[in-house]
Amino acid sequence: MAIAEYDHVTKVFDSEDGDVVAIEDLNVAIRDGEFLVLVGPSGCGKSTTLRLLAGLETVTDGEIRIGGEVINDEKPKDRDIAMVFQNYALYPHKTARENIAFGLEMTTSLSGEEISRRVERAASMLDIEELLDRRPKALSGGQKQRVALGRAIVREPTVFLMDEPLSNLDAKLRTDMRAELQQLHDQLDVATVYVTHDQTEAMTMGDRIAVMNDGELQQLGTPLECYYEPANEFVAGFIGSPSMNFLRLEFDPETGRGLGEDLSYEFTDEQRREIRAVTGGEGRITLGIRPEDVQLATTDGSDTVPATVDVVEPMGRESILHFDVDGTEMTAAVPGDLTIEHGDTLRFRFPHDQIHAFADDGEAIFTRSREGQSLPDGVKL
Repeated sequence: MAIAEYDHVTKVFDSEDGDVVAIEDLNVAIRDGEFLVLVGPSGCGKSTTLRLLAGLETVTDGEIRIGGEVINDEKPKDRDIAMVFQNYALYPHKTARENIAFGLEMTTSLSGEEISRRVERAASMLDIEELLDRRPKALSGGQKQRVALGRAIVREPTVFLMDEPLSNLDAKLRTDMRAELQQLHDQLDVATVYVTHDQTEAMTMGDRIAVMNDGELQQLGTPLECYYEPANEFVAGFIGSPSMNFLRLEFDPETGRGLGEDLSYEFTDEQRREIRAVTGGEGRITLGIRPEDVQLATTDGSDTVPATVDVVEPMGRESILHFDVDGTEMTAAVPGDLTIEHGDTLRFRFPHDQIHAFADDGEAIFTRSREGQSLPDGVKL
């Protein structure tokens, strides 16, 4: 069941240089209780999308609904939402308790006893009971973020909105807070829309992720759908770290191979049929493969290519190799205990069942196979 919806929503800003389309024809239904992440590069429209739902920006065209009711003209305080900002926005002269309670005191008719009960409950969930009488200057960044979350929790809204709430925290604390936010969401079971430019946050936190670029929704799906079955080249390149490798090839209609300057890649019969169906049998295509899917080969083959290692990045469990194929820099993730040095010439394999192919317009022709694996017997108790 959809608890909130964007129905053909467009947002246009006026500027001296003409109209700027920030959001174009957005259609997204947010399910009750789900954690939806809006992700994309800076300027893609994700924060504007959130602000439209919050009522901080007006809709140019289309409708936004919460609980089935159109809220385009509703004031933010009447939308039954709670928002957590990047900069915490705490009142420096108020204690944590007073900051958490302030919104309820100003916008509701709840009794002091009920407000106090909600504050104590939120503080308990966030493990900040002992901090309630401190002012913001006596709190760490993580503690301030918890207070800001508490201020949202006490409203008991229909939808939580979070605009890059972890971006001001250090790397270790961000990792810890990601896990805490997921646990908190499970406890509250309230629909949450979360904005981030960090695709790792999107992959690890979202039930579904909405990948955006230039104001348009590129793909809406589960993290694994967007990772293994990207709708287009943009999604394939944005989701995943290190990014997917791309090779620009010319499809030869006679041999059914992908040709580069020094590369001839032989597709399978099924892959050739799919390429011909989309391209008409000729033209440029892009072969994509993720670094962890690139393999080291011991023998020559139709899916292998020799290359010299330019850079080795030891990461511990794995090493990231940088190498050049047809003038394109590519990366491979290999086991960290392998002894590989700069200047080594290796043969790399791009396995047929691990590759993606994209048409000249960027749309996916086919994506790599994703065979789910079951847990071994006896592991799951």
